[in-house]
Amino acid sequence: MKTLHNHIILYDSECPMCKLYTSAFVRSGLLDVDGREAYQQYTGAACPSLDWQRAVNEIALVNKATGEVTYGVESLLKVCGNAVPALAPLFRWKPFLWMARKTYAFISYNRRVIVPAPVSESDFGYQPFFHIKYRIAWLVFAWLVTSLTLGAHPWLISGRTAQSVIAPELMLGAGHILFQAAVILLYQKHKTWDYLGNLMTISLGGSLLFLVCTMICVWFELGWYTSGICFLVITALMIRKHLRRCKLMGIGFLLTGTWILYRIVMVAVLLKIYS
Repeated sequence: MKTLHNHIILYDSECPMCKLYTSAFVRSGLLDVDGREAYQQYTGAACPSLDWQRAVNEIALVNKATGEVTYGVESLLKVCGNAVPALAPLFRWKPFLWMARKTYAFISYNRRVIVPAPVSESDFGYQPFFHIKYRIAWLVFAWLVTSLTLGAHPWLISGRTAQSVIAPELMLGAGHILFQAAVILLYQKHKTWDYLGNLMTISLGGSLLFLVCTMICVWFELGWYTSGICFLVITALMIRKHLRRCKLMGIGFLLTGTWILYRIVMVAVLLKIYS
């Protein structure tokens, strides 16, 4: 793979996900050893045309020789297209570019709820924009995938039809969002969207992990009790993650208490539905 020389990619030092993949670009030789820098520390003297707010919202790639700047998915495709020239025609295909831009924006505007970071205490003059359309899209996406994934559990265990389990899961998942939204609106209204984003990331991750464990239990015929133990371990892990994210957001323990309360009620409802 070819290295894109004399370029520097500007990443968000407060975003663990951004640090991870830009570091991978350097380690794999897609960029020079000095080909990445946090935009919080970048002086910009060599690139007076840099749009700082856009660079914060969409990762910027600066050509150090010419001062040319690309943003967002175009930056990533430029690095990858240089490394694998055979993919360059695909990266210029308009339908692919449209889909790539939408996917990038979906992830970028939700990056701090997908992989959490401490509340910024930096005096840097720019912060990522909040985009309500993409936050709602994340909540809907996580809700649907979580509900479908949890709905697959009784089907895998007992062979019950999907229609009999997915509808209740969709209702319970929607109720979970609305219940926690009501609490956070009364508690710390200004953090509602950040909290809901983090909440659904935890739900999504937990449901996928539970699905994997359930499939392993079914394939190896480990019995329902092993699946039950997995459920308890994953629930404990989710509570731990919820506590951590609430601490990072500075919202205390109340939301974790109501989260556990809803989970207890939900388990009771599910047992009644599937019994």
